[in-house]
Amino acid sequence: MSNCPIDHTLEDVQKKLAEQQPFLPTALHEKCQQFLKEDRDQDTLNEVFHLLKKYDLASEEVKKERNAAFEQLFNE
Repeated sequence: MSNCPIDHTLEDVQKKLAEQQPFLPTALHEKCQQFLKEDRDQDTLNEVFHLLKKYDLASEEVKKERNAAFEQLFNE
């Protein structure tokens, strides 16, 4: 995603996930919750945050791209 100089905490990411839950596919939300239960490095937390950021406002095409990026991240 975009380069952001702000490091997002696990709490920030979990809050953003909760905010975007109504707009995420159920399976993706559940995978993301499970993914965040394990220790993640700062770059990964930042990436998840930015994939979630303004998800609700994204076009269907952008949502598909983000969903694919999530799946790739979960499978690493």
